[in-house]
Amino acid sequence: MIWVSGWRLASAVSNAGGLGLIGAGSMYPETLREHIQKCKAATGKPFGVNVPLLYPEIDKIMAIIVDEGVKIVFTSAGNPTTWTTFLKGNGITVVHVVSNVKFALKAEEAGVDALVTEGFEAGGHNGREETTTMVLIPLIKGAVKIPVIAAGGIASGRSMLAAIALGADGVQVGTRFALTHESSAHQKYKEACITSTDGATVLTLKQLTPVRLIKNKFYEEVKALEEQNGSKEQLEQLLGKGRAKLGIFEGDLDEGELEIGQATAQIRHIVYTKEVIEEMVKEYNESVQKIQSI
Repeated sequence: MIWVSGWRLASAVSNAGGLGLIGAGSMYPETLREHIQKCKAATGKPFGVNVPLLYPEIDKIMAIIVDEGVKIVFTSAGNPTTWTTFLKGNGITVVHVVSNVKFALKAEEAGVDALVTEGFEAGGHNGREETTTMVLIPLIKGAVKIPVIAAGGIASGRSMLAAIALGADGVQVGTRFALTHESSAHQKYKEACITSTDGATVLTLKQLTPVRLIKNKFYEEVKALEEQNGSKEQLEQLLGKGRAKLGIFEGDLDEGELEIGQATAQIRHIVYTKEVIEEMVKEYNESVQKIQSI
């Protein structure tokens, strides 16, 4: 959710009854402080911050989170043992994102309070194993004792119910919220997503950090280099810096990195966050009633 989930989206999700998360991965430390302060002003409800643990200024990020009194942190893309004790020692609930059983067990051992199990369908940093959400939820739920939050491909009330039926204690939604009015993504990016079809995205850049991208000129360059057995260094050079910002935040649909989940093929309208949550809850309850009537 980098370049997508700032204070506007996070506060809107919390105000509508969810748990909004500020995506710190695209923010300089003082920018994050500004977003936390604005989010506190915009909502009296709980919200959290998602922190990629590979962030280059992670010490400053964590200090700001503690200083600003954030009570919930979702960590990802790194080793949870590094910061979990520090965060919990400051009264912060810690949730870690994993994509397989091995890392789920390591995160539980590190003392995290809950896990996000992110399946292959997701748009963010994915597991190289390509395990789908439907398979991943029961695998991890059966291996750990702490709560499990399902992510990847969940963009409707029906998919939320499916995740709960498989053992999830809750769900994390990314793609559907990325395509709302409160999302900070560029309008061109949002329109490219809502007009995409099934098969429009692909999991790539596995030598670096796997991400799911809409197929565009940049993706075709990545694909060509990978087919030529390009090295990790060559891929890093092609990726360069700021590709995600270029595509998601600035709307360059050719040269930008257009990260989004498979669920984008189900979404046809840009709406307000409150409408998303209301529709998901309504559809979830209707689906439960339908099953009970069978």
